[in-house]
Amino acid sequence: MNPLLSASDLHVVFPGRRGGPPARAVDGVHLDIGAGEIVALVGESGCGKTTLARSLLGLVRPTSGSVTFAGAPLSYRSAALKAYRRRVQLVLQDPSGSLNPRHTVYDAVAEGLRIHGYGGDERAAVASALSRAGLRPPERFFLRYPHELSGGQRQRVVIAGALVLEPELIVADEPVASLDASVRGEILALLLRLRDKLGLSALVVTHDLGLAWNIADRVAVMYLGRIVETGTVEEVLAAPRHPYTRALLSVLPESPTAPVVLAGEPPDPSRVPAGCRFHARCQVLASGEAERAGLASACRTRDLPVLNGHGREAACHVHGA
Repeated sequence: MNPLLSASDLHVVFPGRRGGPPARAVDGVHLDIGAGEIVALVGESGCGKTTLARSLLGLVRPTSGSVTFAGAPLSYRSAALKAYRRRVQLVLQDPSGSLNPRHTVYDAVAEGLRIHGYGGDERAAVASALSRAGLRPPERFFLRYPHELSGGQRQRVVIAGALVLEPELIVADEPVASLDASVRGEILALLLRLRDKLGLSALVVTHDLGLAWNIADRVAVMYLGRIVETGTVEEVLAAPRHPYTRALLSVLPESPTAPVVLAGEPPDPSRVPAGCRFHARCQVLASGEAERAGLASACRTRDLPVLNGHGREAACHVHGA
């Protein structure tokens, strides 16, 4: 079956600061999202995952490569983008920043309908979206303002604003990062229900592999502009291959292994190192395992092929097979 959304050899390069080298924020990414599938895009801050998500939404135009949706290439003409964004909706991290404090809940949810010239029963559409987002009875929330709601209720309003246009895919950027632990579980359960009942697809952008375990069908781990490991959630999180994935998993409270402390910050995307782009922080290289396998030189000097975005893959000289 063809994917609902697909990125092929996607590159996003930003000009360098003050004449410096350009920043390769997204550096050759292949990524598919199927109908009714939840994909978690995981990585540290600065790894390029938000830029990738914005390019999939048409908010950032790729330097090269392509994005297709429902088999058709994404067009960057304003009318085409407007139609596309009705089918692909963004859910932002901070509901307080996403909602206009001067707008009622009704107006916040109805905004998308008005932008797209909805010709049906606006009140019924808003009520249906709020109900699907778990705010019931919906009429009770129509005249409330964001400051009168809890954090979880505000996030549900943001989700309702996306659902009101009946999209096929949502891109959720750290959708529960600002919420308490108990409320986070409720919002994740809501996203799963939407997938099961509506067939809604989702790309969930997060730094939290624990969140990915609870919600995703597949996981794509991103580091310095590239996907370095992909697979089903069970494959990647129960048996990670890439040292970066292992390090991210090791800091989870339930991890059976000792935390792996990565040296330094993620490298600057304007100065991508030779060889494996993770090698300067890699615990496999530091421990001597790569040396014993006769691959230390390759780790430091030989780049890895770009993952093709299908099946089980890991971009690692030592553990990629």
